Amino acid sequence: MLVFILNAGSSSLKYQLMNPTTKEVLAVGLCERIGIDGILKHEFGEGQKLTLEIPMPTHKEAIELVLKTLVESEGKVINSVDDIDAIGHRAVHGGEEFASSVMVTDKVIAKMKELIPLAPLHNPANIMGMEICQQLMPGKPNVAVFDTAFHQTMPDYAYMYALPHDMYTKHGIRKYGFHGTSHYFVSNEARAMLDKKQNTRIIVCHLGNGSSVSAVLNGKCIDTSMGLTPVQGLMMGTRAGDVGAGAISYMMTRENLTIDQALDVMNKKSGILGISGKSSDLREVLEGMQNGDDKCRLAVDMVAYNIKKYVGAYVAALDGVDALCFTGGIGENAALIREKVCAGLDSMGLVIDPVKNNRKSRDARDIATNGSASRIFVIPTNEEFVIANDTFKIVSELQK
Repeated sequence: MLVFILNAGSSSLKYQLMNPTTKEVLAVGLCERIGIDGILKHEFGEGQKLTLEIPMPTHKEAIELVLKTLVESEGKVINSVDDIDAIGHRAVHGGEEFASSVMVTDKVIAKMKELIPLAPLHNPANIMGMEICQQLMPGKPNVAVFDTAFHQTMPDYAYMYALPHDMYTKHGIRKYGFHGTSHYFVSNEARAMLDKKQNTRIIVCHLGNGSSVSAVLNGKCIDTSMGLTPVQGLMMGTRAGDVGAGAISYMMTRENLTIDQALDVMNKKSGILGISGKSSDLREVLEGMQNGDDKCRLAVDMVAYNIKKYVGAYVAALDGVDALCFTGGIGENAALIREKVCAGLDSMGLVIDPVKNNRKSRDARDIATNGSASRIFVIPTNEEFVIANDTFKIVSELQK
């Protein structure tokens, strides 16, 4: 089965064409600047790349261009759109309605539209991608795979905020969590690496421009760092993470900010960028630290300390830990962050091996010392495979 994987953003569109049974990726690409001028970056074959600058007024033209590129241009990898068996969509917010991936129907789209207030930037784009694919490829099954679904197993005492209870019953204000496909994939890979399916206590640190930590007990999420929105939790590329409500109110008063302006500061001007004053890219900040920039040093220390606090909290929540996992662009590549996070965690059974930690590899690996009571894994994530595999399973079941 060939699955066309789509991740529609407000002005961008990421895609892959994958066979989930073999994990073979035929093509991967990105449409940028939709509605402005339009750039398509398409990769296929043995590292071949194609870049096209073509106007894309809307997502419809972008998806049409992608399909044409897959079947007609020098980037061709299939003979016809008919070779695509199903479409798997990344869907950011499923609220409490969707605890698993589902076939896209009119009822599902209607429910996703009701959830737009919870994800006003993401859900409209996700829905648009689904509706356009239904138009351009009529009869092809579409599946929605939700970022929030994996976290729906959290107990109420973990996901509730200590606000008046009717804030939850009336408005759905609670912790939902995100990056669920990554946390699901990595935690299952860790269980396989442990060769242990029962009584597994796993902490996953998904670290990139957006970052989150999850506590996973026997394959089920019991807590995660992100909340109602992705701004809660860890300090990230441009997001502030956990900030007290009093500090936000005081900042708004002193700077004469509206709530929208304050949210803009917390989402786009804070985090690594806000502290370093240099960049939201940790690689540039690490370089700045090495060159003696103290604000860059502070940003690096804060990133590691924030992660370490959540790891400690989740060891307590899980009553121990079998494996601590690092994934995402920072988690997989920043050895110094892994070192700083694990420093002093010996009493929790987590002892990092400095040689293994600094050894570069693209493969999943154990970087704990041989004598460490718990394992420390670096596991490359594969969210697209989760989307493709869920799509394959749902469509195959319907075809029986």
